Amino acid sequence: MEKSTLPPLLLGGIGDDFTGAAELAGMMVREGVAASLVTGPGAVADAPGRVVVVAQKSRVAPAGQAVAATVAAAQALQARGARQLFFKYCATFDSTPAGNIGPCADALLDLTGAAQTGYCPAFPEVARTVYQGHLFFGDRLISESPKRFDPLTPMTDPDLQRVLQAQTPHPVGLLARPVIVQGRAAMQAHLAGLVHAGIRHVITDATDEADLMALADVTVDWPLMTGGSSVAVYYPALWRARGWLDGDAAPAELPAVQGHGLVLAGSCAERTLAQLDAFAAHGPVLQLDLRADPAASLAGAIEWAAGRLAQGPVAIATSQGPAQVAELQAEFGVAGAAARAEALLSGLARALAARGVRRIMIAGGETSGAVVEALGLTTFQVGAYEVPGISRLVADDPAGRRLALCLKSGKLGPLDMFSTVLSAMTRG
Repeated sequence: MEKSTLPPLLLGGIGDDFTGAAELAGMMVREGVAASLVTGPGAVADAPGRVVVVAQKSRVAPAGQAVAATVAAAQALQARGARQLFFKYCATFDSTPAGNIGPCADALLDLTGAAQTGYCPAFPEVARTVYQGHLFFGDRLISESPKRFDPLTPMTDPDLQRVLQAQTPHPVGLLARPVIVQGRAAMQAHLAGLVHAGIRHVITDATDEADLMALADVTVDWPLMTGGSSVAVYYPALWRARGWLDGDAAPAELPAVQGHGLVLAGSCAERTLAQLDAFAAHGPVLQLDLRADPAASLAGAIEWAAGRLAQGPVAIATSQGPAQVAELQAEFGVAGAAARAEALLSGLARALAARGVRRIMIAGGETSGAVVEALGLTTFQVGAYEVPGISRLVADDPAGRRLALCLKSGKLGPLDMFSTVLSAMTRG
């Protein structure tokens, strides 16, 4: 692969969904690091910045497919001279025994030649923490939280060592908080002992920001690290202390974008359902029936929206509660139900962009990936991270239309964000 003439990357990110990838890039921008978000390895060579994040729609893909995409992204980032690769996944470690976090990490370990990598999904800012290898959602184990009802990746086991061990033939170890609080030397000694014992996968505890800072400090020179953006956000200060960054750069402002506003919601998370209810208090919401004929549903939704967009933003959703999701999955299968929803929402995005929609709020990681791919977007201007759940982007589509987007994790974001973020897009 031909090497780029742009400066080498301090970090090359690979996100297993579009919302997480956008969050990682946005956190880098907030910390004064020039960062780009792209949707495939082909766009990496020309992407500006010292950090480039590749967004993938691989979280629930078959392991072989996910590994191939992840390796292709990693090789493109290595060709840009990335000193470290960072594999980004959800703070709730969204996965199943047949999941691909382990296989992707194994492939990246082999590619980089690293002896070890860590797994740090914790995001204390939104009450996702790990203690003694167990994942917590607030004060409850993840298996007792709404995540146990996730339609694609139900988290029914809080023991991340056990979850990851089901995905890899290699043993999985733990860097527990009692070691972390002892400091860098204790952590390094513990990690070296794990390497000596042949353990290259290490779940890391993290219950607060101090834990994340300590983990960033001990992993900043690793060829490969995995986890949430919440640990990666502490890398820029370490780069700056080493003289790799010149001071603090003010985040570039996103351009203002006018045009009609649209919410597309595919997430079935409780938070997204509540956000749709909040939007419905003052804006029209269309709930699509996935049992109906897809072509008729698409045509009807286009007509419904076209008659209302001039009066203000509208929302169109396939989101459902756990009972309705279970019925749809029984009828169409897990993958089939998801595919029907994504096809409808991505078809709407294409059709309504041609009818003047320029501001789009997308709820759900899988939905975000489907819509972005349908719109043909490849490289984004990234807005600085604001709060959990708000990742703001601007991109030009193949027809030259400038679009403002917000990619929202289904589980996150303020209740009123659909309206407030769409409005903010008009101001840049």
